[in-house]
Amino acid sequence: MDITLEKLIELLNKDLELEYSAAIQYINHAAVMTGAAYGDVIKELKIHITEEIGHAIVLADQIDYLGGSPSVAVGPIHTSEVNDQMLEQDLVGEEDAIRRYKIRIEQAEQLKEFALAQQLRTILAVEQEHAMDIKQALGR
Repeated sequence: MDITLEKLIELLNKDLELEYSAAIQYINHAAVMTGAAYGDVIKELKIHITEEIGHAIVLADQIDYLGGSPSVAVGPIHTSEVNDQMLEQDLVGEEDAIRRYKIRIEQAEQLKEFALAQQLRTILAVEQEHAMDIKQALGR
């Protein structure tokens, strides 16, 4: 599938909106998660918050560099009152991000935007680490 720079910028903006929502969702989950057994999980979620915000900064910078205007819209945010359901929501988000960034890397390379592809690889590696952390917290 051929992609244009304009379409890539549009897709990167959607990714940016989902990074914003991931950070907000993690902030909510870390704040409302309860129980001594979840102490380490909450600490890990707080690390994820900082990393998701970092991803948003990288994406916004890349969108601007490519000639686009970084979105300020926020994607969907999922909440729950049940700890494991919160983690399931976070895992769904991470698995979606992994899928999207694999595609985005291929698209960036197709347009010979190799620096962007490298930035996306770095983000992808962190998203995969997040998914592993959450799976571990869920006992998988």
